[in-house]
Amino acid sequence: MRSTPRAARVCILGAVICAVLCSLPAWTPGAATPWGTLALLTTLYLVCELPGRCPFFGSSVPISAGSFFPLLLAAAFLLPPAAAALVAILGSLAGRVEQPPFAARRVWRAAQLSVTVWAASCAHTVLGGPGALGGGSGDQGVPDFPYALLPACAAALAFSLVLTVLDGCILVTAERQPARHAWRGLLPHSLGPHLVHALAGLMMAVLWRSSYGPLSALFVLLPMYISCWVFAQYHREHAAHRATIRALVQAVDIKDKYTRGHSERVGKASVLIARELGMQESRLEALRFAGILHDVGKLGVPTRVLRKDGPLTPEERRVIELHPEYGHEIVRGIGFLDEARAAILHHHERLDGSGYPYGLSGRQIPEFARVVAVADAFDAMTSTRSYRRGRPVPAAVAELERCAGSQFDPQMVGALARGLARHGWSGAATAVTADEVAVRERMPVPGAREEGAGDVRRPSPAPSPDGRERAADGREAADRGDGTDVSAERPG
Repeated sequence: MRSTPRAARVCILGAVICAVLCSLPAWTPGAATPWGTLALLTTLYLVCELPGRCPFFGSSVPISAGSFFPLLLAAAFLLPPAAAALVAILGSLAGRVEQPPFAARRVWRAAQLSVTVWAASCAHTVLGGPGALGGGSGDQGVPDFPYALLPACAAALAFSLVLTVLDGCILVTAERQPARHAWRGLLPHSLGPHLVHALAGLMMAVLWRSSYGPLSALFVLLPMYISCWVFAQYHREHAAHRATIRALVQAVDIKDKYTRGHSERVGKASVLIARELGMQESRLEALRFAGILHDVGKLGVPTRVLRKDGPLTPEERRVIELHPEYGHEIVRGIGFLDEARAAILHHHERLDGSGYPYGLSGRQIPEFARVVAVADAFDAMTSTRSYRRGRPVPAAVAELERCAGSQFDPQMVGALARGLARHGWSGAATAVTADEVAVRERMPVPGAREEGAGDVRRPSPAPSPDGRERAADGREAADRGDGTDVSAERPG
């Protein structure tokens, strides 16, 4: 707990005090707490959490308490609020925690869920939920459907609201996130799943109160546990995918530091174009991966070529132009990339057939590659590099429109222009700071490498007579070949 920020400790202490106050009425004499039902539900929740700490199971089981929200909501439906607040405590304290501080996380989770289940049970009770389930404890009455759905949904809403508020509080105090961002998106993303959990919890509660007894409720719990296990496996696989992508991008950024952050922005712009085209959501992630990894082939290009000061020789230009094929070979065995592999290979093809590596033209170029080509060029033009300043967004769009039909697919260019007009663009980040650019522009000998001064680049060139920037050196030309290539100075 000592490593926990003071504000987070205050937040945790406040949650613990609230949990104690919520559960206190269950211990008072004459409270008529159904201890048998409470003990059974608490044991079930504990049993669901313990496999996460068992070495035999490892990380192949759901480890977060959220996996068992249906059971907690069933407790909110079956128990008075004060008793329901006790169900999650043992399981949360005994459950698996992956990151330190372990004790603080367990205590917080136990207090958070205690207060949350109490709030859900209060909402359910206020709307007459216990009566709609068939009466009090021991009553085998028939559930009042569909009225029973109303208190169950209200309980899910209360559950989601309280959980969201507490999650945001800990993000602000422990993770030091800005308050204006901490709660953003939490409720919309959680409300739907919590409503589904509430329906499963309602089924458990109805069976629990039926003539078949508590044992029959396991027929709901077991399928829910299995489905949560499958869902957790999917998320772990997805996390592994993201880690793979992140490692490749970091390797490229380390090797070619002058385009750092470029890959992420190309992925973002690619998705912006795809949404304007009405592309299916199932394809968006693969397209984002394509944008992020489009330059992964730079790992196969000698560093001396990528970082060279001055003009590139024709041989060096040919080496640069091999990076799409290198990239395709690097990702060939990564099955989840799907259509992204074709985009990595073909994102430098041109609509008129004069691109590389295979000189494809028109619709022969895969759709993903045509999207990434526009996104790549747009970000390369709008990003400030050490050797030239970035263009304004309108100027970059105008240049793309000028080259639409010859280099770029006009449909993709139009989609980007519409997306930028609708949403704007906040991704035009610099690969180096503006101060670095200013210092380099004041260098007495542009392009010179001084002893101990590091890699010094040329300043931004003066505009050409036709109003478009011309390549200042081989690095600018390489950048156009790698991304913008929107002028007559196409490489090769």
